[in-house]
Amino acid sequence: MNACNDYQFTRRRMLKLFSASMLGMPISRLMAETVPGQGHAEHVVLFWNSGGMSHLDTWDPKPGRKVQGEFNPIKTSVPGMEISEIFPQLAKQMHHASLIRSISGTNGDHGRAQYELQTGFSQSPNILHPGIGSMVAHERESLGDLPAFVSISGQPARAGYLGQQCEAYYVGRPGDKDPYLAFPEGISHARGMQRLQVLERMNAQISGNLGATELKASETALKDAVALMESPALKAFELDEEKPQTIARYGDTEFGRGALLARRLVEKGVRFVQVNRSGFDNHGNIFNAMRAHGNAMDPGIASLISDLKANGLLEKTLVIVLSEFGRTPRINDGGGRDHWARCFSCMMAGGGTKGGTIIGASDEDGMEAAERPVKVHDLHATLCHALGIDLNKEVITPQGRPMRLIQKEATPIRELFA
Repeated sequence: MNACNDYQFTRRRMLKLFSASMLGMPISRLMAETVPGQGHAEHVVLFWNSGGMSHLDTWDPKPGRKVQGEFNPIKTSVPGMEISEIFPQLAKQMHHASLIRSISGTNGDHGRAQYELQTGFSQSPNILHPGIGSMVAHERESLGDLPAFVSISGQPARAGYLGQQCEAYYVGRPGDKDPYLAFPEGISHARGMQRLQVLERMNAQISGNLGATELKASETALKDAVALMESPALKAFELDEEKPQTIARYGDTEFGRGALLARRLVEKGVRFVQVNRSGFDNHGNIFNAMRAHGNAMDPGIASLISDLKANGLLEKTLVIVLSEFGRTPRINDGGGRDHWARCFSCMMAGGGTKGGTIIGASDEDGMEAAERPVKVHDLHATLCHALGIDLNKEVITPQGRPMRLIQKEATPIRELFA
């Protein structure tokens, strides 16, 4: 069943409509299409850093140059690979990770750049392209009762022409219970189930009398919603059962808990988890800001990679740390860096990629890609290659227009794979 192409009526729309009036619980269950010839990776964890994370102060330090700033490079577990001192724990995990230091973007505007980085296409007034999480949800069948796509601490790109059922299930604060995953206060489980049964009979009657396609679809949606509410897999969202030392290891911060939740969701079969962090638009006082980012991100991402390796899931899980662009090599008068799309970096780990690999290089000041330029859409082709998704796949929009999931000229970074 290709649930994401149900443009007439979706579980998410049904639940918003009926539960708002009867139950007050907007719950959705995402489903996806089975794809033959599945690749090595089965899951993706995307750490999305909104605002434009400085490549020079993270993955591509330039020691001894005027552009260096306040941070020194540190050695990693890979000989010859150095990263910023703000990531001391991640430095010990870099034999599992790869760096791409020559991404050549085209947009220095936040909105357009975020759109391009998250969809692989330039923004258009005529069509809304799906984000990469929705694309994975569309191309990979659901595993278990949980949604295929979960976004933590922020909203991801929309599903566009793939339809509402490929939208993300949103988690506001990791570890907090979702009030909509239970009947409202004062309504017992038995009473709530009775209401659902009444609603189901009403839908069946109206559907039988009018032949309403949307109401017929809602009958299946109700069953899936109840299954999600009652699924034991929902405990994956609850962090209370984790040992205090585990939470401390990831960092008892919203980001650390988000990284821990990402691991738990992958363990339960969620296909795509996006952990969002903002605050990278540092036009001033960038070095204090990046120290704070490092304090939160370093233990969370390092612990995730370490735990995925220990439980055998790293080979099946592609971990990506990405932002919409980098920051200017020049440090401005306010002690910050401005927007810089011409050359920036990202980190990848797991999912069949080779650890300890550096792809491309920037010039001596991190201004331009000096070796192996990587286009933004090549990142999307690389993700599809890792997941075994057909790079030439086309889907038909509700308007009957054939659309490629990946741009025709996009090429995977094959050097990342053994």
